[in-house]
This record gives sequence, C-alpha cells and structure tokens, in this order.
Amino acid sequence: MQEYLIIKLQGAMQSWGGHTFEDYRPSHIFPTRSAVVGLLGACLGIDRSDIQSRADLNASFELIVRADRRKLKTEHFGRIEEKPLRMQKLTDYHTVLDARKVDGSPRPDAIISYREYLYDAEFTLALGFRDDAVYTLKRVKEAIQNPHYTPVLGRRSCPIHRPLFEKIVSAENIQQALDQIEPKQGTIYSEQKLAGSSPMQIRDVPIKDPVRQFATRTIYILGDEHVLQ
Repeated sequence: MQEYLIIKLQGAMQSWGGHTFEDYRPSHIFPTRSAVVGLLGACLGIDRSDIQSRADLNASFELIVRADRRKLKTEHFGRIEEKPLRMQKLTDYHTVLDARKVDGSPRPDAIISYREYLYDAEFTLALGFRDDAVYTLKRVKEAIQNPHYTPVLGRRSCPIHRPLFEKIVSAENIQQALDQIEPKQGTIYSEQKLAGSSPMQIRDVPIKDPVRQFATRTIYILGDEHVLQ
C-alpha cells in the first residue's frame, strides 16, 4: 500500500493554458501537468526562475486528474430535482500592450487577445510521490496547507473557493486512491494506461530550460461524462 495526496480544485473560474502565444490563450478542459507543477511550486515558494527546483518538483510525483461530474439540485413545484451540471467554456476579450513577437521582443502597438476560462468545473487530483522525491508528500502537504504564494486556478483572476488539501489515502495504486474520493464519477485523465481508456497527446511537461518550453506526453482518458455544454 502507498499513501497518496488528494487535492481538490474548485472555483468560479479556472484556466489551464494550452499551447499559445499572445493573441489567443486557450484553456484545456482539465489541469495540465505544468499547471499542477506551477500551483504546487507557488505553495512551496519556488521562484519561477528557479529552474532546478521546478524540475525537481516535476520529477517528484505521478499524477491522475478527474473532472468531477456533479449534479445541481433545484426545487420545482415543491419537488427537489437534480440535473447534471456541465462545465462551460467562456472566451474573454483583452487588449494587450507590449505583447511578445515570435523573437521575444515587444510589439510597439496594442493587439487584441482572447483568453478562455472554464466555468462550473471541479477537479480531484491524486498525487503519488516517488521514493527518491526531492519534494515529498509531507513537504507538499504542509505547503498547500500553508502556502508561500497565493495559489490560483491557472490565472490570478481565478481564486480558489476552498482549501486545496482534501486528505491522504492509502491504496494499491493511484487510480484506486482517486476512486475513494467523492463524487466518484467523472472523466479521468491519467498518466498511466487504464483499462478501456483512450490515448491523447498533450504538450504540457515542463522542460528544464530558462525559456518556457514544454515536451509532449501521452495521457489516457477514461469516461466521457464531463463534456462542454
């Protein structure tokens, strides 16, 4: 049996950035690995310029994410009814001054920028820490309970609505750890192949480099309940 750290991500808005430049900032429909590393790094007090610490944190844990399927309760003529609450995506409009060009230099004029956010989304994360991890379960747990920097759900405009820490559970593997946590329904995004899952390529692994660069990995999706409305 191994111990796993369970984290809940809940808030009015979330944004988990995909491949982008300045004029369009899309969001994946689940937290990416680079986003989780950034979130934990903020709690631990790791400066974004500290490349080695960021790499050590990334190498410290395995991750599985569940987009939780929830139901909304409403009263209708004295009766309580339940209906699925679907995640929605909204695009916000911005103008940006000094946006970066491809070569990294700033543009002299303002540009239009579109940024995506998720609404009505909740996620449960299970993290399993390696035996030789620089950042251990105990260290990360203490950090998310008493964060150094304010944790946010992908962007500073997306505050958390509840504490990140849920609990620590013991299980034979990381999927069994996740299966112990309510609501026990939703779409799973796993780094390990699961029975009945489908593979997907995603570029979200932080590369040990001063410039923000990411490597591609394969994740496995199980379930289709959590779809955009």
